[in-house]
Amino acid sequence: QVQVVESGGGLVQPGGSLRLSCVAPEINFRIYVMNWERQAPGLQREWVARISSWDATTYAESVKGRFTISRDNAKNTLYLQMNNLKPNDTAVYYCHVGPGWGPGIQVTVSS
Repeated sequence: QVQVVESGGGLVQPGGSLRLSCVAPEINFRIYVMNWERQAPGLQREWVARISSWDATTYAESVKGRFTISRDNAKNTLYLQMNNLKPNDTAVYYCHVGPGWGPGIQVTVSS
């Protein structure tokens, strides 16, 4: 099982920002397409953002213009910068890095 560690979640007010990180030290990081997904309470998991091995990015319409996915291959780390957060961004966020999934990290947007 591939070790994947997420960090950076927490509680933030509407309009605030958070940066999620996802580290996978055991894989050949640079060759994989990577994704962030999220699951809100009572809802199905939804795809949020993707970054290719050549750094092309795509986003769900609900986060476009507010979220930025990036990667640092030298550090085996995937990021999700989340700005102008809204209450409906509240969810458990999961990174998918090659063969590995993160355990999920809670993001709560509330005043």
